[in-house]
Amino acid sequence: MRIIRASEIGTYLFCQRAWWYRQKGVPSANVIEMAQGTQIHEKHSRAVFAAGCTRSLAYGLLLVALLLLVIGFANWLV
Repeated sequence: MRIIRASEIGTYLFCQRAWWYRQKGVPSANVIEMAQGTQIHEKHSRAVFAAGCTRSLAYGLLLVALLLLVIGFANWLV
């Protein structure tokens, strides 16, 4: 049994003829546009990863700040 990937289902739902051409091995006429789309997706992926790293760093710094605040408050009470 052949594995059907999500991208293949997306291609079929978007354009059944494009899916059929791909099954028959007909090369796409939009090679340049597809390469540009791949570059855009890679750039977006890097931006999403950087945002996740920045968020993790922000949470870590917030935790350190709260810990220092609690330590400072505890020393002030003594």
